[in-house]
Amino acid sequence: MASTDSEEGGGGDGPVRLSALQRSLIDGFQRGLPLTPRPYAAMAEALGVRESEVLEALRGLQEARVLSRVGAAIRPGTVGAGTLAAMAVPPERLDEVAALVNAYGEVNHNYRREHVYNLWFVVTAPDADHLEEVLRDIEGRTGLSVLNLPLEEAYHIDLGFPVQWS
Repeated sequence: MASTDSEEGGGGDGPVRLSALQRSLIDGFQRGLPLTPRPYAAMAEALGVRESEVLEALRGLQEARVLSRVGAAIRPGTVGAGTLAAMAVPPERLDEVAALVNAYGEVNHNYRREHVYNLWFVVTAPDADHLEEVLRDIEGRTGLSVLNLPLEEAYHIDLGFPVQWS
């Protein structure tokens, strides 16, 4: 993968060099991820490269912490169960608890907030029972309560962000 002169931030660890392919993946697939049995092959075809190059580029973006997840965002309530959750974590345990929460495959992402509830995360599961099991397991393993904030009203939020490459 060729390196470029463009440097963009990634995960707070300083500048990250992105290849032209990596920039094309970020620009071209924030929306409209191909819904096919082989989405990465379809992405590769659209960009005129091999599937293995797409996979390598995405792996590099994840390792550099530019991307944390590659996948479809499905409208809440259409498949399985999901919730927003929050925890009041003692500051000295925040890294430990965040790592534990992030280790669950059902957790899409977590983030720190400046509030008594300082760790927020989204959990998705095949059904409500499994979702509750994950939340109870997190409570049991951390010894901390999890505030379950299920969706009451859905709003459309465009998750794509325009990128200006310098």
